[in-house]
Amino acid sequence: MAAVGLSQAVRSTPAGALPASMVPHPREELFSVLVVDDHPLLREAIAARLAQMGAGTVHEAATVAEARARASATGPCDLAILDLGLPDGSGIELVTELRSSGWPRVVVLASSDDPYAVRSAFQAGAQAYLLKSASPVVVTDGVRRVLEGGVYADPSVAPVLATGTRVAGTDNTPRELSAREVEVLQLVADGQSNKEIGEELSLSALTVKSHLSRIGRKLGTGDRAQMVALAMRAGVIR
Repeated sequence: MAAVGLSQAVRSTPAGALPASMVPHPREELFSVLVVDDHPLLREAIAARLAQMGAGTVHEAATVAEARARASATGPCDLAILDLGLPDGSGIELVTELRSSGWPRVVVLASSDDPYAVRSAFQAGAQAYLLKSASPVVVTDGVRRVLEGGVYADPSVAPVLATGTRVAGTDNTPRELSAREVEVLQLVADGQSNKEIGEELSLSALTVKSHLSRIGRKLGTGDRAQMVALAMRAGVIR
């Protein structure tokens, strides 16, 4: 059976057939979309809703590999909607790749409300994070907001973003960690040494040690395991 991502789903809708209130795109022409998800029925449902909103062309892919092939063949579409839990790779990495390749808008539609996944998606360049369990109204609102140039977070994950990268230290006082400090802590959690972390982030081992010392002062502990535990509890790392 031919791979879904290698066939194009095209839904052309006359511009005058839809009420103006249902066409969220700020321009007059129809918009193009890439939908990436490994569940065919969900892709069909998303494509149908996008067609109702004014999508002219909907490309589909079921895997990271198919998404890359489709993106390479079509060039940047107006919008990409993708799942994070793809069978052959990282959805977060795909977000980064699409954004660096000139894709202007990326919406994540995920099954998880994990704080780390939510923050990682936005840090990678996504403009919206929606849950698959969300109502059609929420999904439509999120897509519309992004097409109009804004950002959107599912109401149930919005509090995660409000906390930023704050971690409660040993005295229970929240401390703000920098993006680099979060990266270092994540690699510590992955079991990497200072030297290995330095190689991963193109830093010297001494600089990594300085980051860890600064993290320790913020969190009130110099113990690597305790720093990791505090960050995990706050949902800053996984």
